[in-house]
Amino acid sequence: MKRILVTGALGQIGSELVMELRKKYGHDNVVASDISSKGSEEVIGSGPFEILDVVDRDKINEIVKKYNIDTIYHLAALLSATGEKNPSLAWHINMGGLFNVLEVARENNCAVCTPSSIAAFGPSTPKDNTPQDTLMRPTTMYGVTKVAGELLCDYYYEKYGIDTRGVRFPGLISYKSLPGGGTTDYAVHIFYEAIKNKKYSSFIDKGTFMDMMYMPDAITALIQLMEADPATLVHRNAFNITAMSFDPEMLAAEIKKHIPEFELEYDVNPDIQKIADSWPNSLDDSDARAEWGWNPQYDLSAMVKDMLEQLAIKLNA
Repeated sequence: MKRILVTGALGQIGSELVMELRKKYGHDNVVASDISSKGSEEVIGSGPFEILDVVDRDKINEIVKKYNIDTIYHLAALLSATGEKNPSLAWHINMGGLFNVLEVARENNCAVCTPSSIAAFGPSTPKDNTPQDTLMRPTTMYGVTKVAGELLCDYYYEKYGIDTRGVRFPGLISYKSLPGGGTTDYAVHIFYEAIKNKKYSSFIDKGTFMDMMYMPDAITALIQLMEADPATLVHRNAFNITAMSFDPEMLAAEIKKHIPEFELEYDVNPDIQKIADSWPNSLDDSDARAEWGWNPQYDLSAMVKDMLEQLAIKLNA
């Protein structure tokens, strides 16, 4: 039975990943950790929880040894929009934290899964059907840390034989928890405002296409990749994955099928828009499909329907 540590466990991805891992591997076998205990009571109350700042290597090592951890899902990171406000902190957390996790994994023979992002690409990357292997020159500190992180994980695999794996996540959409300062956050906020106020003012401009994914597919991808036969993996760090690509107009049109009076307005944030414009419109995820059977279950229509139904229950609307 696996013994798993999840860093950043109270964030948008972690709070759902932990619960799915506990369901699959047993509640006592999945240790959640975060820099504070502010967040999901479900995560904290359903199994082991530790306060952990990932820049503290000794604390990571202490937890790994305490629980006899063999697999680390490393999610703790500053996201794109937040990272641009404090680039030095983004580097410190994103790269320092990953280096510490990899060193502890090397010393304790742990497998490591850490997500990369579409932010790893930049303006010079092919925009449409972006290949798995292509030019990567990001223009944000978050993107820089993701490219460097992919290379660092490859290094630890090649140099030390550490089983490192990862995916390049697109924007993630979830009804269970709010996002934490990413460029694609509008695609979550729009649902709350559609239900509560029947209108939304988007900080991303019309015609801005970005890849997106519904959280259930994202969680499945991480677990499925870590369970894949290593003999089938060519790329490891990190696979393009996607489920849908849309702009704000397309998302609004789908929402209007369920809430006809919904109105979309624009109040574009130029700093965030600049980041969005540097990212691909759509990704080619054929290598993930071929190497470990990636196949998302939610398209735009199915995602919108489920988001609105689940949020209506959550918001008592």
